[in-house]
Amino acid sequence: MVAYIRDLATKKYQWLSEDSFKQGVAICQVIPGATAMQVAAYVGLRSGGAFGAIAAYVGFGLPAFLLMVSLAILYQNAHDQATVVAIFHGLQLIIIALVANAALNFGKGTIKNWRDGLFGTAVMLFLVLHGDPFVAILASSLVGIVFYRNEATGPKGVLSTDSVQMLSQLRIPLAITACFLAGMVVLFVNNRQLFDLSLVMAKVDLFAFGGGYGSVPIMFNEVVGKRLWLDGKTFLDGMALGQITPGPIVITATYVGYLLSSLPGALFATIGIFTPSLIILTLAVPFFDRIKRNELFQRGMQGILVSFVGLLLSVTITFIMTVQWGVPQASVAILAFIALRMKVDILWVVLAGAIISILLF
Repeated sequence: MVAYIRDLATKKYQWLSEDSFKQGVAICQVIPGATAMQVAAYVGLRSGGAFGAIAAYVGFGLPAFLLMVSLAILYQNAHDQATVVAIFHGLQLIIIALVANAALNFGKGTIKNWRDGLFGTAVMLFLVLHGDPFVAILASSLVGIVFYRNEATGPKGVLSTDSVQMLSQLRIPLAITACFLAGMVVLFVNNRQLFDLSLVMAKVDLFAFGGGYGSVPIMFNEVVGKRLWLDGKTFLDGMALGQITPGPIVITATYVGYLLSSLPGALFATIGIFTPSLIILTLAVPFFDRIKRNELFQRGMQGILVSFVGLLLSVTITFIMTVQWGVPQASVAILAFIALRMKVDILWVVLAGAIISILLF
């Protein structure tokens, strides 16, 4: 998706230069949120200001939102039918392969030595033993500041910025934040269930470093482990539906919201899962050069990224424990994992998994 956005923004419509787009991708990779969604918002911000960012966000997310709501309605009405049960049984295996593949890909780019491996393993064990992911992420950032103090992680130094200019650049994120907080206050007064749902999704978004897959272990812990809103298999079904929609995997929040509170739940869960990272993007863009040169930020960020390898591994183990295994199930999961390692498109893997599930299960 990022490559397609680049072609549209830099070549077809020429909204911004190649260098500006590359800087945007770099920003989106170090802040929380779904990377492709953030890149789309960055293009909108650079080419059309605050309203451009919001328009890009809505335009990018709306098709996935509408399709996920439609799929959630169908799922709610037909999930106990034999054919549907068989399909989702197979798709749960595909999701396990997807998350395992994401953990491996994330680890290859993040784990550079035995210390990183030890660090990631410690986080994984902490979470498998029912530790809180938010605690793991915050602790990892602090440990990273100490752990990586002797390693060169990027350019150093401080860039001077005019204070008046800095204040003017805060207007956009402050305005969006004020609107979001006002909406949360209204929900708190009028509908506590929707308030709790929105707050949970906002927390997930704030801590989802490393792209959309970073949200999976956090959302699973909040929705399944801590609040018992859904069981593990139902959550896995939502992730499967998220993989066949044209958008980021965090659109699973729409599915969760719909199952809990129908259409209002879907809407407010979606707003909650996307708004905090939009605020952070509008805040980070003007100050990115200052942020990326801050040594403490670099070391803390490295600690967080290593911890997400452990997070993804732990949720892979949790998902494995959710499914009943046999030779057919193991075969489907292994073949799906091999296909993903061979760069087969995710959509084809999901569709093949659905067809095989009808025949086998």
